[in-house]
Amino acid sequence: MPSLLIIGIAVMVFLTIMLIIAGIAAPRPADDVEARLLEYGGRPVSLEELELAQPFSQRILLPMIQASSQFVGRFTPQRSLEATRHKLDLAGNPNNWSATEFLGIRGLAALLLAALTLIVTMLADVPLAQQLIFIALMGVLGFFLPTIWLGRRIRQRQQEIVKTLPDALDLLTISVEAGLPFDGAMQRVADKWNNEISRGFQRVLTELRVGKSRKDALRDMADRMEVPDITSFVAALIQADQLGISIAKVLRIQSEQMRIKRRQRAEEKAQQAPVKMLFPMTFLIFPTILIIILGPAALILKDSAIFGVM
Repeated sequence: MPSLLIIGIAVMVFLTIMLIIAGIAAPRPADDVEARLLEYGGRPVSLEELELAQPFSQRILLPMIQASSQFVGRFTPQRSLEATRHKLDLAGNPNNWSATEFLGIRGLAALLLAALTLIVTMLADVPLAQQLIFIALMGVLGFFLPTIWLGRRIRQRQQEIVKTLPDALDLLTISVEAGLPFDGAMQRVADKWNNEISRGFQRVLTELRVGKSRKDALRDMADRMEVPDITSFVAALIQADQLGISIAKVLRIQSEQMRIKRRQRAEEKAQQAPVKMLFPMTFLIFPTILIIILGPAALILKDSAIFGVM
């Protein structure tokens, strides 16, 4: 009995010591006031620590892109810069890149891909002539890869605009018929959704606030999208504004037309489905079905031929 009491006391003492150690070693909860005091009253942070606190893209990639953009921008004509700027507008200004920055990204991609090709060909002991050919080809490919990505981004944005435009026109029509002005209806669309249409309307409203006319702002929006449905919608609005026609009536007609066009596009894609399914059915499904059906018969004929010879 005394031995059990001693063992129990020892276990309790051991658990008490472990709990005290765990409590001391446990991190204290974050205190905003203490964090601010440490920020302002602690030791001064060096410039190196501030640079290391930045993400990798800000420390390494951004200076490389800036240097490449400065080099490529010197030899790029102004017409190419304008065309690149227009394509970036069509893509929705991804990452807020400027035309020179995007050209710098193209030059950096070409340089990195060429350098990687050089390393791989040197490790593979490729002859010098073939090395130069591979390096040139991969450098050209790296220079055009960002352009291919940008073109894909433009197509995706235009498809999203075409898909979401009928719903946006419905909301515009309902808002205008309920008594809101056209600018207020566009603000309602911009607040309700977060897509390319809503962002386009928000940019139009911003341009209207800084003094641009509604006609110019809407035309600039159509130029930044290059979607036929948006172009016809903007042309109808400008014509209605010039002739004094009711905007609610124009919006109602445009909404009905856009819904008819969306249904026609869906029917067109449904009719294209059999043609698109022909290739995988011919080269992937039919050979498998033939193997499953004719395989056992071929084995039976092979066995019967063997026994007939014997």
